[in-house]
Amino acid sequence: MVAIAPLREPFAGVERIAVLRGGGLGDLLFALPAVDALAAAYPGAEITLLGTPAHRVLLTGVESPIADVEILPVAQGVRDGEGEDPRVVEDFTERMRARRFDLAVQLHGGGRYSNPFLQRLGARHTIGSRTDDAAELERTIPYVYYQHEMLRALEIVGLAGAPATRLEPALAVDPERRDRLAAALPAGGPLVLIHPGATDPRRRWPAASFAAVATELLADGARVLVVGDASDVPAADEIVAGAPGAVSWAGVVDLPDLAPLLSLADLVLGNDSGPRHLAAAVGAPTVGVFWVGNAINAAALGRQRHRVQLSWTTHCPVCGRDATQVGWTAPRCEHDVTFVGDVRVEAVLEDVRGVLASTC
Repeated sequence: MVAIAPLREPFAGVERIAVLRGGGLGDLLFALPAVDALAAAYPGAEITLLGTPAHRVLLTGVESPIADVEILPVAQGVRDGEGEDPRVVEDFTERMRARRFDLAVQLHGGGRYSNPFLQRLGARHTIGSRTDDAAELERTIPYVYYQHEMLRALEIVGLAGAPATRLEPALAVDPERRDRLAAALPAGGPLVLIHPGATDPRRRWPAASFAAVATELLADGARVLVVGDASDVPAADEIVAGAPGAVSWAGVVDLPDLAPLLSLADLVLGNDSGPRHLAAAVGAPTVGVFWVGNAINAAALGRQRHRVQLSWTTHCPVCGRDATQVGWTAPRCEHDVTFVGDVRVEAVLEDVRGVLASTC
């Protein structure tokens, strides 16, 4: 039995569990090992994810311990968006109260907004993390920013007596979609997918650097396919222009097809982003470019199939402000320049070649 911290006693009579985890794809993936732990500790309990539309799309049609996904309303600190409507929030909480959850689990940050939101659901038992200024739940751990998100979530569910069953997420893919996408790919050598995007522009390795790696991989005989959403098209176009022979599917592959496509890759190269985390969850080897602070929270744990290249930049390259200070009151300058531009092309290429050599 594996646990991140001493396990508490399980709760009795738990048949319905709610898990609060909004955010992006990566945020959901980091929560999945904790969900697996809950499913094993409370066999037969129905687990409901309180998440986002993207989470529902990703989980639709695939085997998962999550029985259903309830879409969170737009609410400060819980789900970003415009047009927060208190009536919509109240309607949601009333509907959730009617489901009579036995256990509600807060995996959504330090609890300043998410703990009060969770309390409104009326569950018999509540667990989560909290900062010093957040509302108390029945059982909590201290929220310390610099902790790996997957391990934080596992530590939280340990409060409900749920030991870890896995340390990293594993997600099934739709086999029919996978076969259709495989048939559309050109034949050739090892398939390397490049995802150049990231929600935070400071996490984005320059497109020219990706292009330099792609050029060398093409010379090695690899197939290089650039993927991403519509916002990644300019970077993808720059990569393809700088690496003749690379192909861009950026802006073409929708979310339901993304996981099956990533599962076909011999390697996925990307930044600290949801698609890189998703690639690892569906079984693809990865090489990731990370800012050092983000690596503490989000980098892959193993190094046989995954490699991490770190930028040790700690201050804004424009104004010099310290970027390592985190928390609600920490200063954030207005500059969105890359913090990972100093990661060397040669180092990334060496990692890519090394992983391909050991996994293909």
